[in-house]
Amino acid sequence: MDSPTASVPPERHRGRAGHPPPAIAAPDGSVTFPEVPAGPPLGLGGLPFTSTEVQIEDGSVLALFTDGLIETRERDASAGLQELASVMSRHQCSLDALGERALTTLVNGSPDDDAALLLARVHGLGPESVRTWSLPADPKAVTRARSAVVDFLRERDLEPLEFEVELTVSELVTNAIRYGSGPDLKLRLIRKDAGVICEVSDAANTSPRLRHARTTDEGGRGPFLVAQLAHRWGTRFKHEGKTVWAELNEPDASG
Repeated sequence: MDSPTASVPPERHRGRAGHPPPAIAAPDGSVTFPEVPAGPPLGLGGLPFTSTEVQIEDGSVLALFTDGLIETRERDASAGLQELASVMSRHQCSLDALGERALTTLVNGSPDDDAALLLARVHGLGPESVRTWSLPADPKAVTRARSAVVDFLRERDLEPLEFEVELTVSELVTNAIRYGSGPDLKLRLIRKDAGVICEVSDAANTSPRLRHARTTDEGGRGPFLVAQLAHRWGTRFKHEGKTVWAELNEPDASG
């Protein structure tokens, strides 16, 4: 078998928040390690991080990992990157299988250092898969938001998700109006393979707090309901404000 095409950087791989550069496996099997601006290890503080943009083909696999995955007492980092590139070049399997193969190949027994690997397959989103609405920070906007997401779901034959998505969006928008800031909110729905992702953005930096409301409480149940309905959910902070997101999957057709 021919060796995979790989562009492996020299020993300058340290410094990306204390980790090696990411690996990108293109659909044709070629693997690259793009140059990413250096930065201090996470948690040290004191120095700014510089962002960069990298073009990634649809269907590629992105790998983020620590140096403990590629570097051991018997193997230097460059050799470890070559081995990882060989594994990543055959990425037409599931991500679980790919991750298992990478760990089996690169980690023998107990690793010398913490070894972590995060894999993601890149899927492009066409305009038909994303819809964004701007909403005023007014309680009346909740009704508009619910109506908009129901139309979005019906246009894409996702009626089985109507109840969960409508309730989730209602709670997220209500929470942003009540506890967020700024004159406007942004609601975005993203169609994915197994369902949808709901996002509500506002200008506040406070994150929703999950708690069990008492029977006498008039509020406080929104995040709890979202956590029960969503496959997963969380908060993504920006330079100004935040986005609260929830991923909801279609019901299992097999029952």
